[in-house]
Amino acid sequence: MYLDHFGLRESPFRITPHADFFFGGANRRALLDALVYALGREEGLVKVSGEVGTGKTMLARVLIDHLPAHLRAIYLADPLMNRGELLAVLADEMGCAPATGNDGSAHRLLRAVQEALVAEFAAGRQIVLLIDEAHAMPAETLEQIRLLSNLESERHKLIKIALFGQPELDDLLARTDMRQLKDRITQHFRLDPLQPDDVGTYIDFRMRAAGYRGPNVFDAASVTRIARDSGGLTRRINILADKALLAAFARGAHGVTAADAARAFADTELRVPAPGGVTPTRLALAVAASVVLLAAGFLLGRSIDRAPPETAPPAATAGGNTAAAPAGRAPEPPPAAAPEAGQAPPAAPAGEPSVPPVSAMPDAIASAPPHAAPEPAAEPPAPADDLTSLLASSKSWTTSAPDDRWFIQLMSAPDAQGEQVERYVRRARRTLDAQQLRAYRADTAGGTKLAVIYGDFPDQRTAQQALATLPDWIATARPIARQVRSLRQP
Repeated sequence: MYLDHFGLRESPFRITPHADFFFGGANRRALLDALVYALGREEGLVKVSGEVGTGKTMLARVLIDHLPAHLRAIYLADPLMNRGELLAVLADEMGCAPATGNDGSAHRLLRAVQEALVAEFAAGRQIVLLIDEAHAMPAETLEQIRLLSNLESERHKLIKIALFGQPELDDLLARTDMRQLKDRITQHFRLDPLQPDDVGTYIDFRMRAAGYRGPNVFDAASVTRIARDSGGLTRRINILADKALLAAFARGAHGVTAADAARAFADTELRVPAPGGVTPTRLALAVAASVVLLAAGFLLGRSIDRAPPETAPPAATAGGNTAAAPAGRAPEPPPAAAPEAGQAPPAAPAGEPSVPPVSAMPDAIASAPPHAAPEPAAEPPAPADDLTSLLASSKSWTTSAPDDRWFIQLMSAPDAQGEQVERYVRRARRTLDAQQLRAYRADTAGGTKLAVIYGDFPDQRTAQQALATLPDWIATARPIARQVRSLRQP
């Protein structure tokens, strides 16, 4: 729509991987060269991990074009396959698939693949297996990957393997039953989001790769806004930059401003607006009002602490009347309330126990301190033993569920942060099917942990599908699908 307006021959910010749009800045080119070297020289496996939208698939596709001539790449985009399906795909890609029936068994497939690998090696070639989204691959299939890596001639490996996945891949490989596979990984690479200073360079590179030849279209303020809203994730940058170009085109301008970037972000947000709409002004006023109320509550609490017991002000009851506090004791503070989605949690007062960062835990856990405003009357707090009862009711399932069943681990936290986990459980019960919500306590090398889990699924594919539908406030903590057998491993 806007191509002719900006002098472009093609869309500069499409999210499908295209080698012509590979950005070599921010160490991307250095990482590509390191991968080419590692796969050409190393004998072990190679792993690349990075957040969603950092460009792992683009890197894998570009890597194929840069491999030496004696390396033949086989790219697997769908990791949700069992051991037999993996071998069948390899056999088909190498043109050695046996006939169906008994000849199509996993043993026969493995033998056919091994013979084909030997033939390739004898001809001076080697197969490079590139597996995208490896964090979602079933454990038995990853074990088959390890066995494939064992195939070798007298002096060299017959197949080279590179795993591309989200940070969950690192967690998966840290499991006890994955240690043999992890020990075979000789190179670990990390693909990080772009730094704010690199975002402008990236946007300009994409524009010129699409045919633009004029001065920079995006001004400094718009780049700053896109860098902030995208978090440096290239996929989000592409989406926001594309919408910002469309906004500038709609008003007949040839330059993108911060206002255009703001419109792009507003058009991209997935949150559901509150009745009457949530504008930035209303949100800012709501946050300011919350800060004032919290400060007033803190000061009032200090004044109450200093007042003699007999002069303590009466506490308001639920009916609006007042009731005198017991002599010699100050009124108890109101219960802590979990912040609503999209609302930043207030800082904890001095002396409160530390809470893990939001990147490690959902926003409901990093919730308001004890002096926060109470929850609305329409949603009364759950009983104080909510977590205790959930732990007790979950015990029968965690001990009796079959090993091959799957669940979603929503979060985990040190046992000392039970109150925060309690608040998380309360909010989760209002959002998810309470019958599928469970919790367990486990002793780990880092101390006793509390974990909240969800669901009971027959296979990993079903669990992954359910994971994709979780609310945003839960998804920010990066929940993962796990198999029940992992609960019973030492």
